[in-house]
Amino acid sequence: MDEWLPLTEVLEELGITRATWYRWRNRGYGPAARRLPNGHLRVRRSVLDEFNNGLEAA
Repeated sequence: MDEWLPLTEVLEELGITRATWYRWRNRGYGPAARRLPNGHLRVRRSVLDEFNNGLEAA
């Protein structure tokens, strides 16, 4: 089963700030995220891993 990660864990793993995350999202960059009804964001583990692999290849 693919785990849904909270934004705080995603930021920590990517080593970026919340401001950088939202700047990336405004530019259409970064891993795809889903907003929950309570307003919190979640990212699938597989999507984050794929994004990280793309960063390492660049």
